[in-house]
Amino acid sequence: MLSFDEAIVLLAENIRPLGAETVALEQSAGRFLAEDLRARSDAPRTDVAIMDGYAVLRAAAAADDSLSVIGEARPGAPYKGRLEAGEAVRIFTGAAIPDGADCVIMQEHAVRDGKKVTFASGHGPARHIRKAASDFRAGEVLLTSGTRLNPSVLVTGSAADRARVMVARRPRVAIIATGDELTPPGEASLTDSGIPDSVSYAIAALCEQSGAEVVSRLRCGDNLSDLAKYADEAVTEADCIIVTGGASVGDHDLARPMFSETGLNLVFSKLAIKPGRPVWFGLSGSKPVLGLPGNPTSAMVTARLFLRPLLSALQGGEIAHELEFVRLNLASPLPETGNRETFVRAFWSPAGLMPIGNQQSGAQAPLATANWLIRRPAGSAAVAPETSVDALPF
Repeated sequence: MLSFDEAIVLLAENIRPLGAETVALEQSAGRFLAEDLRARSDAPRTDVAIMDGYAVLRAAAAADDSLSVIGEARPGAPYKGRLEAGEAVRIFTGAAIPDGADCVIMQEHAVRDGKKVTFASGHGPARHIRKAASDFRAGEVLLTSGTRLNPSVLVTGSAADRARVMVARRPRVAIIATGDELTPPGEASLTDSGIPDSVSYAIAALCEQSGAEVVSRLRCGDNLSDLAKYADEAVTEADCIIVTGGASVGDHDLARPMFSETGLNLVFSKLAIKPGRPVWFGLSGSKPVLGLPGNPTSAMVTARLFLRPLLSALQGGEIAHELEFVRLNLASPLPETGNRETFVRAFWSPAGLMPIGNQQSGAQAPLATANWLIRRPAGSAAVAPETSVDALPF
């Protein structure tokens, strides 16, 4: 069986980014840039005040000297003239520094009397000016291709003064949940042996959060002819197909046979990881097909480890950015691992990472509190609290 790292290398080698499109900036949230984003102009474009106060020529603004207030400068409404010695301009944070001024004295140190202003001694040496282009210069690359436009990144993108941006096309995803036992939530209790389909809803949500568009979400029993029909439709309409369940080798495990007519080039299957050994990945033509286990925990762990990186790569993102493990301390001990690399579900507490109590692959209730995965190599010895471990946001 392949290791997790070997499988990720194969995944990366077999994914090609989709095409690009240009959209309005306000429609770009969550999308991946398909080109470098350069600034149209310097920021700030001129020297600006970083405090409310008075713009003056510092050498001519000694304590107790009375200066003439000749005008006002506000953001978007600069003072048009030139300031001379013995003069001051009332100025507000973000306004352009008037010609001739080299200092802003805070209003807390000013005493205003009509058209005159004096300044108390001890207002300090600070000039309270942000220099032109101190943030960035015109033509500078502010965001590189492959960057995802999350809310904080959009601040930088907007500052570039671009009304439209080129972004990767959103992957169209088809999800096929397999299993005779699956029913829509709300209907399982009406049957003798039905189980609510909890996984496909969560996978669809993960896809949407990862920038993809779910074009179909189908539920199908263990009937090969029906599954083959769904597989053909999915390959036709989607850029990526996700199959849950049916990944073992029993008579009713049909996840891979369902692609016999559309063709499936299997890249990997059966990994040396826990949970999620049955996960598999292949290509139907050029379209990626990812098979996830049917057990809810196994499905969600492998979706975090493989589906999120896959969707990122389809949009020009870096797979490595989706798998950035950090070192965090444990709040409770962990037992030794077996012969498979193990991903332990945990949650963050004030004392550190706390593994959830039930690590069984079919457990669903503990997923509500698990927000970290602890990565433990195969054959790891037991570890004590306060030990540093590799962890990935889950």
